[in-house]
Amino acid sequence: MNATIIGAGNLGGAIACGLARGTFLNAEDITCVDTRPEALKTLAATGLPFVLTKDVRKAVKGADMLVLAVKSHAAKQCIAEFRDLIDYNKQILFSVVAGVDFEELCSYMFDGVKSPARPILFRVMPNLAISLNDSMTFISVYNANAAQTKLAEAIFSEMGQTMVVPERLLPAAMAVGSCGIAYVMRYVRAMMNGAAEAGFSSSEAYGIILQTLKGAVRLLLEEGGHPEVEIDKVITPGGFTIRGLNAMEEAGFSNSIVIGIRESYKNSK
Repeated sequence: MNATIIGAGNLGGAIACGLARGTFLNAEDITCVDTRPEALKTLAATGLPFVLTKDVRKAVKGADMLVLAVKSHAAKQCIAEFRDLIDYNKQILFSVVAGVDFEELCSYMFDGVKSPARPILFRVMPNLAISLNDSMTFISVYNANAAQTKLAEAIFSEMGQTMVVPERLLPAAMAVGSCGIAYVMRYVRAMMNGAAEAGFSSSEAYGIILQTLKGAVRLLLEEGGHPEVEIDKVITPGGFTIRGLNAMEEAGFSNSIVIGIRESYKNSK
């Protein structure tokens, strides 16, 4: 099996690295396409023997998997460059382009003209942790059979956890699982700011917070408890924790997270 990743930026590069760590492909079986020399240079610096090129048409020919990882505004023009080369009976297209649904992808492939061809498409929404094989990845299916869907799940399951969802849920999935990485990072940064105000250095605060976050995740994963159950174990009447939590809620902590997630997927496809 071999794969061509079209768009070798942050996410495309992360997918390339994740695939190279799995069992389905070796790095030398992965071709990464980008017109920006700096993107290809970044991938070259990993030391992995990817095939790096600017020639998308050459890279598309003969690839078993095509991974489209360009920005949404560039998807139409990008697909136009190679759509005449796609073998719809053999090649599988994975799109990680946010906000471009199956209907639009097909329109780009056939230039808005109805075609008897039935492309095998997956929309895939991972997050940046895919480079460490620890992503939460959502998959939606278009015209793929059970075996092809199982293969897609198996490939991306080597890079973390996967969940197959209907396309209508992808915007919300992206907000929680993909954008969610940024939300967690912002939480860590806010905790660092609070710790710095209390007197810890940035490096000390960073270590404390990451270990605390790691412990919290392990409690939820290994103990299987509900977050509120774990919170209640920490709270004592009139204690520090409940005072801190109440102050955060008064400032809109939980509501701001819900509003942020809602805003992320509102009007998305």
